[in-house]
Amino acid sequence: MAALFTKFHAFFLFLLLLSFALQVVSGEDSQCVTESTPGCHDKSKALKLNLIAIAAILIFSMIGVCLPLFTQSFPALNPDSKAFSIIKAFASGVILATGYMHVLPDSFACLQSDCLPRHPWKKFPFSTFVAMLSALLTLMLDSLAMSYHTGKPKAHADFGSSRDLKKAAATTELHTTAGNGELVHNDSHSKLLRHRVVAQVLEVGIVVHSVVIGLSLGASHNPCMIRPLIIAMCFHQLFEGMGLGGCILQADYKLKMNMIMVFFFSITTPFGIALGLCLSNIYSENSPIALIVVGVLDAASAGILNYMALVNLLAVDFMGSKLQQNVTLQMLAFLAVFLGAGGMSLLAKWA
Repeated sequence: MAALFTKFHAFFLFLLLLSFALQVVSGEDSQCVTESTPGCHDKSKALKLNLIAIAAILIFSMIGVCLPLFTQSFPALNPDSKAFSIIKAFASGVILATGYMHVLPDSFACLQSDCLPRHPWKKFPFSTFVAMLSALLTLMLDSLAMSYHTGKPKAHADFGSSRDLKKAAATTELHTTAGNGELVHNDSHSKLLRHRVVAQVLEVGIVVHSVVIGLSLGASHNPCMIRPLIIAMCFHQLFEGMGLGGCILQADYKLKMNMIMVFFFSITTPFGIALGLCLSNIYSENSPIALIVVGVLDAASAGILNYMALVNLLAVDFMGSKLQQNVTLQMLAFLAVFLGAGGMSLLAKWA
């Protein structure tokens, strides 16, 4: 699964780099020049602000994604506690709003741009079409990954060292029949696999749009746009990181895999900004090729995030026995979802 996870990162990064290469070949004729705000085009100030953005967003991203991982040392915030359910609900609302309020509108803006020809881009809703396909493909990947792992449990012996399986083994010793013990072990194994698939697919969706956002920010020479974006992006990465960190915590990886996933999430937006800075002289966010590739990637990312938030995070938790058997906790979790989604929606005013 880790190899599959790495291949997804490489595939999407390859698409981005390919789009940059095609832009260089396309030349100036392919660019669509838009008017900038008077007095807000300063390359030196933009460079300083982008360097500040790299450091600030990196710090906030690391804090956000690591915070849930460190809370496991506090009994009140372990994955089985009520407090964790409320925090996870808040983070799930953040991820849901990220897909609907940030990523999907950006895709519409790109694919409906006046810099693209009217036919076919304004004749067909490509953004929602790609988002729908992305959600369906995510469902297919989700299902196939679970089928593969469930059908070959012996091929993943490393799962036996996880906390969940240790609990299952301890529980198994209390059973007098081998059949009951095997049932408990398989149930814990399936839940752990589910959490790991969710964490990895969710990170793929987050990484895609993080690179795209960072690229646009790094390529910009507009300090008036960059200043509010830095603050908005810091909060965005903080809350989104908390959502991903909660999923990583439930996946119960070993330290090495935790570090890999934290690294990818933390570094992608700063990497995008640095890439935008390096390519700012040849990259035009309004060129047709850039608009198409970024718009399609944003739509695909939105489909992944919306599917993961609704199906694998919110639906699983709210339809599960923990919340179904406690109406008060369920109402608090709903409130947390609305607060998370509402707060992230408010950030869409600046980001």
